[in-house]
Amino acid sequence: MHAIGIDIGGTKIAGALVDEFGTIIKSDRRPTEAADPREIEDAVVEMIEGLSAGQEVVAAGVAAAGFIDAAQSTVYYAPNINWRNEPLREKLESRLSVPIIIENDANAAGWAEFCFGAGRLYSDMVTLTIGTGVGGAIVSRDKLFRGGFGVGAELGHLRVVPDGLPCGCGAHGCIEQYGSGRALLRIANEFADAGGIGLGLAASRAKRGKLTGKDVGRFIQDGDPGALAALRQLGASLGQACASLAAVLDPQVFVFGGGVAAAGELLLEPIRSAYLDNLPARGYHPEAEFAIAELVNDAGVVGAADLARRHVTGE
Repeated sequence: MHAIGIDIGGTKIAGALVDEFGTIIKSDRRPTEAADPREIEDAVVEMIEGLSAGQEVVAAGVAAAGFIDAAQSTVYYAPNINWRNEPLREKLESRLSVPIIIENDANAAGWAEFCFGAGRLYSDMVTLTIGTGVGGAIVSRDKLFRGGFGVGAELGHLRVVPDGLPCGCGAHGCIEQYGSGRALLRIANEFADAGGIGLGLAASRAKRGKLTGKDVGRFIQDGDPGALAALRQLGASLGQACASLAAVLDPQVFVFGGGVAAAGELLLEPIRSAYLDNLPARGYHPEAEFAIAELVNDAGVVGAADLARRHVTGE
């Protein structure tokens, strides 16, 4: 039973034909024209038509960053695309012959990890996607949590520092400002400015003109003390947030995806340590597991396809 998953990112659109076991049968990819919603809509239609050709497809799921309504139909707001109260499902279904659902991209990726990846042995899971920002997904009792209006699980905007750094959401002190890839780069630059263990980072910045996320990732893998210290600081912020989430959601496992998660255990160790240091009633409160996401770049399309298939079949 095949379904199609589409993952609309800030720079690319990825699509895949996926079976009921989460296996990708065929895939497609093209750049995103974020300034023109109509071009994105056209690209999604063309991609779904191409992936459907010669196949029996029951549904298609379209995942994008932003607030999606509870009916999985309207994009209230998308940060990277000019969508405001966009009736995206209606527009797509008027041009296609398969049922469509619209889903938040972090929810889609988290659902894929729950069904087919690092969360498949659990009933309750929290996923944190550590990329440019921080995305989140919650699964409770085998069900994806969306909230009353459909815009729940925006975990990157959990406030961890009162009156902290300003966030793009309009608040201050969100975990996105302390636990994202952008935050890691800022922290690495701070270590470079301070000298000492940041001398390697400073030398690279002086040579290349600036530090990039790829530079910091390479320094982490090479064991550079400044980059590792920056990663530990980032992990400590994420671990503190996980302890707060545990008090509310009581997940059995936290799963970390996104580019920063490529650091593996180097990321999980400070997260786990800060989580335990801040866990309410430690010693009596059951302790969650911590894992790195397994589906990596395929999670969005696989999750979107599976959610669309389940929507149509009533699973």
